[in-house]
Amino acid sequence: MSRGRELEIAKHPLIVCICGLTGSGKSTLARKLASKYGLGYCSGGDALKALAMEEGYGNVGGHGWWESKEGMRFLEKRGKDREFDQAIDKKLLEFARKGDVILDSWTMPWLLDGGFKIWLEASPERRAGRVAKRDDMSVDDALRALKKKESHTKNIYKRLYGFALGEDYKPFHLILDTDNLKASEVFSVLCMVLDSCFRDRFAGQE
Repeated sequence: MSRGRELEIAKHPLIVCICGLTGSGKSTLARKLASKYGLGYCSGGDALKALAMEEGYGNVGGHGWWESKEGMRFLEKRGKDREFDQAIDKKLLEFARKGDVILDSWTMPWLLDGGFKIWLEASPERRAGRVAKRDDMSVDDALRALKKKESHTKNIYKRLYGFALGEDYKPFHLILDTDNLKASEVFSVLCMVLDSCFRDRFAGQE
């Protein structure tokens, strides 16, 4: 990244968007970065789960709910009613514009002007392996669940906003392949990048 681009980013309110498909580690890393740098944290997935609870869906807590039958039913319902996602994205944009926040979101990199945007890349097989371990299921079952979920999700965003999740990388300042990196290594890389881009803000921070 050029020095000029670094200075341009640093002038704006601090907003960092972490994006990546399920199993890329984006949510865990976003929370860790928010904690390290004393920033707010906002998750589009958590906001959608809260909305699902309001709509009468069952226990949405914990990992793996989106891959469950109830999670898939809610995805299908979202596909028929744009208001669900539009309401969540409006709230995320309002939160983001206050600054000093890490956003864990599939939409903000495309909808938000400004901010530093990171895409975590990982192969379907690697992501399925992580999800299988996390949710105590077979890799084959995890891979099938991910493919079905991501097909629904991509269709929702393509119809609603016109971007191709997982295919359009134009908004991103950094694309990091995590396939052969441990979570701790990905975290270290992202910390080095943020420390470099926002050195004036993070000077002396442990």
